[in-house]
Amino acid sequence: MNKKEIQLIKQAIINEIEGAEFYKLAAEKEGVSEEVKNEFLHLSEEELKHIEWLKALFDKIKNDKEDEFNLAMIDPLPSPKIFTWDKLDRKSANIAVAVLGIALQSEKTAVEFYEDAAKNTELKKAKELYSILANWERNHVEKFSKEYENLLEEWWSEQKFSPF
Repeated sequence: MNKKEIQLIKQAIINEIEGAEFYKLAAEKEGVSEEVKNEFLHLSEEELKHIEWLKALFDKIKNDKEDEFNLAMIDPLPSPKIFTWDKLDRKSANIAVAVLGIALQSEKTAVEFYEDAAKNTELKKAKELYSILANWERNHVEKFSKEYENLLEEWWSEQKFSPF
């Protein structure tokens, strides 16, 4: 197997591990409501699914059995559960705004990573998986962006920083 291909997959796995741990840590943050905790844990679980898919691809490629990698095991793009203001208390809102801001940047970086990985791989199944993951992350960016803007607007208003 090509060393470049191995490095791409290994980096993708590390990226997903970091994402899963980030959301898990956010869920464990003191002052987070049960509802928000569950949202963060759901996002962490999605990252863990990505790790499983990447590890399965790695194993198949490592054993020169790329054709046996089954893309049918990949769930269709979900509608991610994203926060709504009415679910948050003031302390959770502070945490949610911060976490969503960081998550939004991480998801944008993930989109770029997977788009580049899809362009740079020579393996058909890897290209397909990277494209699926790029779309998945792009979906998160879209949803996170809208909700982040809404939350931030509400948060500023609640903090009495809004001039209107």
